Parts: sequence; C-alpha cells; structure tokens
Amino acid sequence: MPASPSTARAINDRLALRLLQQEGPLTAGQLKQLTGLSRPTVADLVERLTAAGLIAVVGEAGEQRRGPNAKVYGIVADRAHLAALDIRTEGVAVAVADLVGRVLAEASVPIGGDMGTGPAVEQAVTLVERVAKEAGADRLHTVGIGVPGLIDPSSGELRDSTGLPEWHRRFVATLQERLPEARVRVENETNLAALAEQRDGVARDRDTFVLLWLGHGTGAAVVLDGALRRGASGGTGEIGFLPVPGTAALPTSTDCEGGFHSLASSAAVVDLAAECGMPATPGERTSAVGVV
Repeated sequence: MPASPSTARAINDRLALRLLQQEGPLTAGQLKQLTGLSRPTVADLVERLTAAGLIAVVGEAGEQRRGPNAKVYGIVADRAHLAALDIRTEGVAVAVADLVGRVLAEASVPIGGDMGTGPAVEQAVTLVERVAKEAGADRLHTVGIGVPGLIDPSSGELRDSTGLPEWHRRFVATLQERLPEARVRVENETNLAALAEQRDGVARDRDTFVLLWLGHGTGAAVVLDGALRRGASGGTGEIGFLPVPGTAALPTSTDCEGGFHSLASSAAVVDLAAECGMPATPGERTSAVGVV
C-alpha cells in the first residue's frame, strides 16, 4: 500500500534533515542527488522546512561556474535543544546540544551509595536544569537517558532490578514532571552504544552485528538487518543473566548474580586477578581496567 501524501512528505523531510545533519549544509541540487527525489519534490520540502524554521540559507555555492549561484541550506541549530544523560550507579553526566550535535554545556555529579533516594533524585534533576541553563536552552525538546538495566519495550520504563539503586527509577518520573514539555526517552546503555557505533563508529557498514559490553556489568546489543532488536521483554542482550557453570547460585529475573555476570563483571575480573597475584591498587577495586 503506497504511503499517503502526508506520510510521504514526512519521510522526505526526515530524510533531508538527516542528510543535512550528517553532511552539513547542502544545495537543493545536492539534496536531489543524495535523496534521489525529483527537483519539484526537493523544492517543496525545502520550502516546508524553511517555513517551519528548521533550515535556512547559510550561503551560496557556484562561484566557479557560469550562471546564478545556488543557495546553500543548513539546519537552524538553535531551533531546539537536546539533552543526553548517562546514568550510572554512582552518578550522572549531562550534556546539552543543539540540532547539529554541537555540545553547548556539560557536567557531571557523583551520587554516593549512602545518599537517600530523594536527595539523589533532586541532585540529578537539578544538574539537568543547571546544564540546560548554561547551554542557553529555554526549554529542552528531547531528553535521552542511557541507563544500565532492563527497559520495558511496551512502556519504555526502567524495570526493577536488584543491582540498581532506587533513585534511577524515581529520577525518570521526577524529570518528566519537572520538564513536562520535553520528550523523555530511556534506553539501555549498551543498546545506545550499538546505535552510536552503527551511525558514527566501526559498524557504519554493517547491517547485522553484536556489540559486547564488558565493564562493571556485562551485556550485549543485537542489531539485525539494520534494526536494534530488544526482544519481547527487552532482555535480548542481557547476557549477564545467562546461567553458566562455575557459579554458586542461579540468576533470577531481577538479579544477575550467579549468571555470566558473576564470572565476567569487573568485580569478578578484579577478584580473579587478585587470586593470580595481581591485586588492584587503592581506588581500582571496582574497575577491571587497571588489571586487564
């Protein structure tokens, strides 16, 4: 079934914006060549995006050829602001960027395990508000949050997990309350790493690959036929929960202790290194980086 005219326009607009993000400013002729769309279709989408304030003329091209110069169009970078959050068990990092991905402000704050849930949530939310203000953003259009743990694919919410602090779940709900106009999206950190590699990293020319995450925890992200596969329960890449021989217990649906995590997490690697005569130095106890 062919797409409706409105759907086709939305697809074309998104394609053009993605190209302008990736390639930088382009002429209408270059957009025609890169998209494969007809000249009238490109002219229409340029007019729509300009009227919406998403793109603008940023220069001219063609000084070296005969005839009138071609207008060069670029994304209006400050049309909206986006925030990216990296949530860890021990703290949170925030970066605010414009529509072309230029980071305008960033900061992080540690959150100790002895801090109560309420103070931890307030400290994290306040950090987001402060960084947005430093970036000159009156409002945030979208907030993307990368977290460890399972994301419910039907609701998009972070699931309960024994190994994660309670403030993680409370933080997302509180942030949405404080920023009611923003779109708040939560995704597993390993899945986000795979998407980053697919877009700008070593997997740019791969439609199917698996990214393996080895750090404080263990995990994987699976991309098949160009699409991230989360699974019916959101647990496709949760290899830390796999039962394996050599552990003292079995993992549960909310606790990966006893699974592959118990053998390959940073704490397990540090313990193994100590048994082999390579003890971690003070401050490296929870990181495998210093001994691997």
